[in-house]
Amino acid sequence: MNQFTYLALGDSYTIGEQVRISESFPYQTVQVLRDRGLNFTAPEIIATTGWTTDELEAQIETSFFLPAYDAVSLLIGVNNQYRGRSVADFEIEFERLLQRAIKFAANKADRVYVISIPDWGVTPFAKERDTAKVADEIDEYNTVCASIASKYATHYLDITISQRADGSSTDFLAADQLHPSGKEYAKWAHELSSLMMESFFYND
Repeated sequence: MNQFTYLALGDSYTIGEQVRISESFPYQTVQVLRDRGLNFTAPEIIATTGWTTDELEAQIETSFFLPAYDAVSLLIGVNNQYRGRSVADFEIEFERLLQRAIKFAANKADRVYVISIPDWGVTPFAKERDTAKVADEIDEYNTVCASIASKYATHYLDITISQRADGSSTDFLAADQLHPSGKEYAKWAHELSSLMMESFFYND
């Protein structure tokens, strides 16, 4: 039986800050795929809370990887926005990261999944912030993500619309009232796993 591998690149949203690792979206995605009959190993995660695009890129340079992965996800950029970095710089750095992600997937763009940046401005953590400004900036960043994903013919998964709807609900938030709970990540995992199933069964 074939054994599949999955590399998840990102920041706090990828490691599942404030929740058990089994509740992170990469681990929940793998579990859904296993339940659907695909023999995935545990996801390999390169992510740390607070990372920006350049920090993720720097870590990639010093990490060891398999020769190739069957699936690669990329979710990065919220900390660029949070630190007030320019969208223009983000675009350059994000494109480089996506190029790396495609190489990790043995140059199979249809096995790469860009995930949109959640809007932390809808959470209780942001109650003293200019949430309209945060939303506008997140939208700008996600426009870049979607455009570059399209340019390289990778998948683009928009989780931001539904996350905004649940972002102030206790059930969908971790204890810090900022990061998602396992229940929110489960939504992402089901959407991501469905995309992966399509890639694995219909694009080989």
